[in-house]
Amino acid sequence: MNQKPLNTVVPDIYGLLENLSKGEPLPITEEALDETMASMKEAILHWATPRPRDTDFTVRMSNVGKPSRQMWFEKRDPSGRGDVDGATQIKFLYGHVLEEIVLMLVRMAGHNVTDEQKEVTVNDIVGHMDCKINGQVVDVKSASKFAFNKFRNGTLASDDPFGYLGQLAGYEKAEGTDEGGFLVINKESGELCMYVPDDLDKPNIDTKINSLLDELKLDTPPEMCYNPEPEGLKGNMKLPKGCTWCKYKHECHKDANDGEGLRTFKYSTGFKYLTKVVVEPKVDEIL
Repeated sequence: MNQKPLNTVVPDIYGLLENLSKGEPLPITEEALDETMASMKEAILHWATPRPRDTDFTVRMSNVGKPSRQMWFEKRDPSGRGDVDGATQIKFLYGHVLEEIVLMLVRMAGHNVTDEQKEVTVNDIVGHMDCKINGQVVDVKSASKFAFNKFRNGTLASDDPFGYLGQLAGYEKAEGTDEGGFLVINKESGELCMYVPDDLDKPNIDTKINSLLDELKLDTPPEMCYNPEPEGLKGNMKLPKGCTWCKYKHECHKDANDGEGLRTFKYSTGFKYLTKVVVEPKVDEIL
């Protein structure tokens, strides 16, 4: 049976929902609703059951694409894994719920969803892929406006601090394909996009795994994930966006500012982490 291409998923969902605005009921059945609620329940239970703090560090499909330096620090800091504040935990929760709602809409729009949370293995690295849509591997993501634009504009390869492309490449390798994609929902606006990356944008997963495992054995951290970038025109330097999310940024950049370490300033747009201060910013410093 011929399957619809992935690029028809989002237009079909939008078309379905536009019909709802015209007064036409959605084609949802009790069985489909029960299936969605069961998947949502499973996702919530998974979110509510964290891994024990003393669990040994493991490379998994969900983290294999992350920068090696970040993984090096994580391996050596078992007590710091899972340190997430309450607000972020809430974001994780509704992200899981949103992703299940998106898959419900995919089914309602006439597309085939299979292999949800299927366990896969590549080079002894284990993971659980989100699903297949129309026979193709798809990773479902809920994203901020900033992250969503990277998927929509096809610029993820230049700024992928969470290793999403490596994750997808692993799932594809396990399933014997190279044509997977990301179905992404903007948590702020409700917009959807389907991003099918070019092969050149995805890492060779065998090379990535071998390189990561070798670098994790090093006595000193691997090279920097991202280089500092200019903050304004007066010589100050700051961490790029990809580093700001990392909980190891202060340890990673402890030699910044001539050994003083990162300096954190509170701007109207949020915190900025400066690696070099030539001119003192005229905003509050967080000490």
